[in-house]
Amino acid sequence: MMLADPSKKYCRMYQRVDLPDRQWPNNEITKAPIWMSTDLRDGNQAIFEPMDMEQKFKMFQMLVKIGFKNIEIGFPSASQIDFDFTRKLIEENHIPDDVYIEVLVQARDHLIQRTFESLAGAKRAIVHIYNSNAPTFRQKVLNVDVAGAKQLAVNAASKVKEYAAQYPETEWVFQYSPECFSATELEVAKDVCDAVTEIWEASPSNKVILNLPATVEVSTPNVYADQVEWMHRNIARRDGVIISVHCHNDRGCGIAASELAIMAGADRVEGCVFGNGERTGNVDVAAIALNMYSQGVAPNLDFSNINEIIATVEECTGLPVHPRHPYAGDLVFTAFSGSHQDAIKKGFEFQKNEEIWDMPYLPIDPKDLGRDYDAVIRVNSQSGKGGIAYLLEANYNVVLPRRIQIEFSQTVQKRTDEEGTEITAQEIWKLFKETYVDTKDTHYSTKNYRLYDNNGKQVVELEVEVNGETQQLRGEGNGPISAMLDALQLPIDVLSYEERGISSGANAKALALVELQVKGTGKSAFGAGIHDNIVTSSIEAIIACTNRLIDQGVLSTDQVIAAAV
Repeated sequence: MMLADPSKKYCRMYQRVDLPDRQWPNNEITKAPIWMSTDLRDGNQAIFEPMDMEQKFKMFQMLVKIGFKNIEIGFPSASQIDFDFTRKLIEENHIPDDVYIEVLVQARDHLIQRTFESLAGAKRAIVHIYNSNAPTFRQKVLNVDVAGAKQLAVNAASKVKEYAAQYPETEWVFQYSPECFSATELEVAKDVCDAVTEIWEASPSNKVILNLPATVEVSTPNVYADQVEWMHRNIARRDGVIISVHCHNDRGCGIAASELAIMAGADRVEGCVFGNGERTGNVDVAAIALNMYSQGVAPNLDFSNINEIIATVEECTGLPVHPRHPYAGDLVFTAFSGSHQDAIKKGFEFQKNEEIWDMPYLPIDPKDLGRDYDAVIRVNSQSGKGGIAYLLEANYNVVLPRRIQIEFSQTVQKRTDEEGTEITAQEIWKLFKETYVDTKDTHYSTKNYRLYDNNGKQVVELEVEVNGETQQLRGEGNGPISAMLDALQLPIDVLSYEERGISSGANAKALALVELQVKGTGKSAFGAGIHDNIVTSSIEAIIACTNRLIDQGVLSTDQVIAAAV
């Protein structure tokens, strides 16, 4: 089955904008807009079970804590819970002095009256009225012409002004939305908006909010930006108007449309914290705000404890935050890809706390959102040596030499391929010890040793068990390592040796890493030892490495027994 011929079923639902000298493409976002959260209204209308009073209050408190100064708390004329919630906030004095609560109401007289009743006693409030002027709604929903749609708006604006005068103790702000603005002829939208702002006497000292919503997203973001810029240039009383945008996400472009709208002259952005809302959702405010933050622009919203915000939103809405959400997702700061992990690991080596954040694959510092670096790199079958090395370094302070990184990554790869799942840092560390440390007891095993100085030479005397037989060995050299090799009397050389501290304080441990090569073969292996004493860890590393060479068939047991005898 194939899609239907779109030319026979669909047509463009928006008006092309004649704006050859458009300015928004040359503009940058240099300051945050006014933010308006509609989580408690539009977001609440879009969930399986609308929030109860307790959930709405918890959400409201969270929005205040984040820093929203405009919060749309509901539709009190249409919902008793919303009415009661509005009364609760006002009567119990839960609204901070610098916060405007906002309520939505259709352009109908009796609903406007009920709305003002719900707001009685509020210190400051925004009354938001709307009606659609788009052709589809005029013709198929409202059954009015352009003049009729305009009259609905004018009548509602007049009623709002009339009722507001009955409550002089409240600081009122009026908002009008020509619903489906992005699908409305611009001249029509301008004419209606101008009529409304005239009634409300918009001025620099009496600001009116004109919300220009992409109620249904019907165009690419650049077209929406053109529409907003056209209104920004042409509406009457512009100095008395706050242009607000409310973008839905039907085409998946809500964030882009909102950002371009800000560049085009919008002063205010409406949306939900993580993009909840009707159909595909409202614009995601957290994403826009943190996009700004990542470019050095203060968003004036606080997402420094994003995990707490996620928990509250998920609890109140019953909707999970997607694991790939741009900033809040569980996996958004996580790299599984080997090449990504290697680049991030190297980036951390250069990044200094006081410097501008400049990291491969991480446009924002997870710590700024209250996240740590534990989940930045996680290992599965797609991962490489860089991710494994990062996890060992970040969690155990173990910095592996590059050659052992390459070898050990193959061991980890085999395990993840076999199990088909992610492997944790703890499991990687366990596998590392199984591979390089625990082999110290397979063929050779050290029972005890004594190290002392003899005329400037280091002497080691040790008791070892070789394939079940106890042997006494003695060797001397310039240091403990050469003395140990002299005692073993095996055809092996040290290719590399490194020491690491893997903890601090009373529980400090020393890690010794050694690479031994069998003479005349070019074959080598790595071994490791972990102990409180660095000399002991070095001896154990050599024994572990020797045993690995035996397991790999590079050293024979006959050589081992002969050397011990």
